[in-house]
Amino acid sequence: MKHLTNLTIAAGVFIFTKIYADAISFNSIEFSGVNLVSHLLVITFVIQWIAYIPAFIFKTEKFYDLTGSLTYIATILFALYATGSFQNVQPGNLIIGIAIIIWALRLGSFLFMRIHKDKKDGRFDSIKTSFSQFLMTWTLQGMWVFICSSAALIAIANPTGAVINIVFIIGLIMFMVGFVIEVIADNQKTAFRSVPENKDLFINEGLWARSRHPNYFGEITLWTGITVMAISTFEGMNYLAIFSPIFSYLLLNYVSGVRMLEYRGHKKWGHLEEYNAYKKSTPKFIPRVF
Repeated sequence: MKHLTNLTIAAGVFIFTKIYADAISFNSIEFSGVNLVSHLLVITFVIQWIAYIPAFIFKTEKFYDLTGSLTYIATILFALYATGSFQNVQPGNLIIGIAIIIWALRLGSFLFMRIHKDKKDGRFDSIKTSFSQFLMTWTLQGMWVFICSSAALIAIANPTGAVINIVFIIGLIMFMVGFVIEVIADNQKTAFRSVPENKDLFINEGLWARSRHPNYFGEITLWTGITVMAISTFEGMNYLAIFSPIFSYLLLNYVSGVRMLEYRGHKKWGHLEEYNAYKKSTPKFIPRVF
């Protein structure tokens, strides 16, 4: 029964993403006679399903996050190629594309090195032994990649390409701010964990003294920036792609990331007065200024 439920969820995830892709692809150019956004959707999920096969055979999650990052890069590069953005030098498309590629390379390498060092990701302990649950997880990653990058893909797939104007510049600044916050937060936590004396302690210094999850705040900020960069090209149903940063927030806050980390933190340090004081005085996402 569990297998049937998991497979049903996986199918539902793909169907939902397909409906979303069809809705936002208004005015998208065609490639080989097919809507470009449809090509990008297929590429996104096929990469996940192909990578799932060896991952399940060897019961490993070591390439899960790396595959997600490489999927971002693959879809962006294909979109830029299909629209002739390289040959015709479309600056708006190239800037959005390069921004996402830089983010994906940084995050993918960071997560890969982390799991290589830790040897495993505790989130997958019970998942990777179930073919249906593991498949569902890889399918969910496909939805994450497509929806988060959807605003950028819509802008690139637009016949006129991404428009560089004041709104685009504001979005680019937002992306850079979010990217810097995420990088600094990740580096601060890595440095904190590298100190043996901190092994069983929670981090409450640097950006982590101002937000309990500054890396995720940076993540949501940068995707909001990407959406703002793309929004000037939107028409009609394209505006549904505003869901991109909203989806990122919902995913990080209620599915993975924050929910799981808050649960682990409470389980590990919930009995400590200083931890409860830290939670009470430190915002979950938006860093406090003072």
